[in-house]
Amino acid sequence: MEVSFRRAVAEARRQKSLYFASLLSEERIDEAFGIARAVWQGWVYTPATTIWVFLSQCLSADHSCIEAVAGLLAWRRARGLRPCSAKTGAYCTAREGLPEEVCRRLVRQTGHDVDEAAPPAWRWRGHRVLDVDGSTFTMPDTPANQAEYPQVPGQRRGCGFPIARIVVVFSLAVGTVLEAALGKYQGKETGENSLFRTLHPLLEEGDVVLADRCFSGWFDLALLQQRGAHVVVRKHQLRPTDFRTGRRLGEDDHLVAWRKPGRPAWMSQEQYAALPDWLTVREVRVRVQQKGFRSREVLVVTTLLDADDYPADALAQLYRRRWQAELNLRSLKVVLQMDHLRCKTPHRVRNEFWMHLIAYNLIRQVMAVAAARAGVEPWTVSFKATLQTLGKLLPLLEQNVPTNAWCDALLDAVAAHVVGNRPDRFEPRVKKRRPKTYKLMREPRDNYKRRAA
Repeated sequence: MEVSFRRAVAEARRQKSLYFASLLSEERIDEAFGIARAVWQGWVYTPATTIWVFLSQCLSADHSCIEAVAGLLAWRRARGLRPCSAKTGAYCTAREGLPEEVCRRLVRQTGHDVDEAAPPAWRWRGHRVLDVDGSTFTMPDTPANQAEYPQVPGQRRGCGFPIARIVVVFSLAVGTVLEAALGKYQGKETGENSLFRTLHPLLEEGDVVLADRCFSGWFDLALLQQRGAHVVVRKHQLRPTDFRTGRRLGEDDHLVAWRKPGRPAWMSQEQYAALPDWLTVREVRVRVQQKGFRSREVLVVTTLLDADDYPADALAQLYRRRWQAELNLRSLKVVLQMDHLRCKTPHRVRNEFWMHLIAYNLIRQVMAVAAARAGVEPWTVSFKATLQTLGKLLPLLEQNVPTNAWCDALLDAVAAHVVGNRPDRFEPRVKKRRPKTYKLMREPRDNYKRRAA
């Protein structure tokens, strides 16, 4: 992993490419474009340059097009190249031409490459674990965005923002995004489990899906088992539990059979008939004890039925790591500021979403390389510190710094910033700092302007 990283940095410097070529090569970008590369126009904003500048915009604190183009202009001048225009029109036009499937393909490639290179010790009992969770993000209030991603129905027109629902599949071993889906926030087939079903082709035999109780329905478990994947989820609160029934495997650990419910409207008759009449699952009671607090109980459901190969304690520890998906989403939405995107058309919004995931994967790649070099797990390394370190060290590639010395400095600095292991940390969602005392918007802004005129 480290050798390939150093080789990529050295090749990017030899080609005299933009900084981000060290993390995502031009060859890989051209491969993702395929035949679409042949029809691309532009002497400055080539596919690779457009992607690199877009990545720099996603990773910057300002997130503005002006800053992204200014960075390209400064780089070209430092290289003695003809300067590009400081205006953002050409860059925005190039971004408009990015095919969505190309951006999504780069997400999958960058995520899978890091996951496949992970040391076996980072796997859970030899399995690839997929940590699944959902969230939302908002976007500018434009007619085009409202038409495709309507705001929450309870909000008055002009007072809310278009909102999209997302489901992201993370690698538990390295934290990269392996696949994702997005859709409307409300409506038929827009729930998290519905979006996740569109990602089932990602699954391979022997994978373990780790998720919350939203994904614990009978058909969700049966469809995953049909693909040869295993499941570890929290049991839905409406399904009763009685450890006196079924086949006992240990204390608060037994096998039970769930009868197939009636066919849901979203499932075809052929799909329904292909599923078994009964589904055998394992129920385990997990007790979470925290010093100074009353112990909590969590009921976990899994299709890993062998109590010898998968003891209850191992399942409990695995389920407690499900929280890692929440932390990964926080890195995306808070650290990378993906909670509110900036583009004004749905196509650009989706590309902005995919580009944030690519940027996130590239940071996770550096974290994985640094962790492997230091002999620690990648989830113990700080995501934000890695982003800050990259932001300061990437420009040094333009100077006469030896490649190995630069890589040593970067990887040592990244591995030095660790996060505490606090699985039971509790922080109430309250703010100490008071916001500005502006009134809330209760009608379109134009109404306020007319009254003030």
